[in-house]
Amino acid sequence: MRNATYDAIIEFFRSLLDLMTASQDSDSLAFLFDLDGTLVDSVYQHVLAWREATQASGIELPVWRIHRQIGMSGGLMLHALWRETGRPVSKDEAERIQRLHADAFAKQAPSLRVLPGAQELLNALTAAHVPYAIATSGRLQSAQHTLELLQLPPETPVVTRDQVKRAKPDPDLFLAAAEQLRVPIAKCIVVGDSVWDLLAARRASALGVGLLSGGYGREELERAGAYRTYDDPADLLRHLDECGVRPDPPA
Repeated sequence: MRNATYDAIIEFFRSLLDLMTASQDSDSLAFLFDLDGTLVDSVYQHVLAWREATQASGIELPVWRIHRQIGMSGGLMLHALWRETGRPVSKDEAERIQRLHADAFAKQAPSLRVLPGAQELLNALTAAHVPYAIATSGRLQSAQHTLELLQLPPETPVVTRDQVKRAKPDPDLFLAAAEQLRVPIAKCIVVGDSVWDLLAARRASALGVGLLSGGYGREELERAGAYRTYDDPADLLRHLDECGVRPDPPA
């Protein structure tokens, strides 16, 4: 006669088998989205905010050089800008510059707009029961201005710089997002607009898709590891089948 302990053990192994089967399902798929330049038209507002912050600290840099670093963590970005100018930046000064950037970016919040097709793309994934998460190198203080433009389901994981040890081009953000979705990173598609997004995707062992809406060129994104490149979220939406998303058959 079976007892409660035996039944509990059987149920445990059944649950474990179900979990293993789900993780091996060839149809399982999830999307991990960058935020700035990928879903929201905010890259150039960040560029101008960084210029204002660096100028206030006596660092003069052409806008195009700042743009080339957008998408990586603020700390790495300041290190890269130091390399360009030869002017060292102390830890205290770096923290001050990042605070000035956050304040300058907040002033530009009214000019932020959702990129064409971004909300429709997220809605389409929701309708197709494809999970997705947001993973941004920005800190929550700045990211909140862009996140509030999107109509995200309340259960959508959002991972910001504050939550991980290292931001892009390290893979931490995408690994954390995949973990919150409970989807193996190898079954995730990372969508980003910068070479730093795609480098982080490669280091995480995820498939990368590039968007041109952040200002990087198609060849740059493909050299960084993009499997496909599209103009913007609307263009990606039109080609979701190329990423393995199967629409529901017509009724």
